[in-house]
Amino acid sequence: MWNDKKSLNLSKLCLLVFMSGLIGTIVTAPWLTRWFLNFSRAELQGTKSFFLATIYVGGIPAGILLYNLFRLLRRIEQEQVFITDNVDYLRWISWSCFMGAGIGTVSAFYYFPWIFVAVAAAFMGLIVRVVKNVLAKAVELQNEVDYTI
Repeated sequence: MWNDKKSLNLSKLCLLVFMSGLIGTIVTAPWLTRWFLNFSRAELQGTKSFFLATIYVGGIPAGILLYNLFRLLRRIEQEQVFITDNVDYLRWISWSCFMGAGIGTVSAFYYFPWIFVAVAAAFMGLIVRVVKNVLAKAVELQNEVDYTI
């Protein structure tokens, strides 16, 4: 039977897979970039340094996002849901998405398909921001209830 604990464990497993993927991408970025440029049919000669910059700079907000998502899952696992720390984690996650969107937008100047990454990251940042605002209101209401009793 599926339950909350299994769902949290699956989320943590997926998070570890993404963390491993990020680390693997950063470590193998020169090889991946060389392979992609050789494989691509687009005219991308001379853009290797741009791709590497996108990967390395984009790894920073991606790492921040994954770290804060891990911290959020740990709090939920400890049954600490309606707390201000979780609002802060979601804030960091949303700003990480927006930073990724900015990096994707700038990168679209040398390789247009990055714009799709930018749009997806911005949309994800918006969704997380809305969830953050809902959780912030819930924390505020929870604090009022706690102080009135």
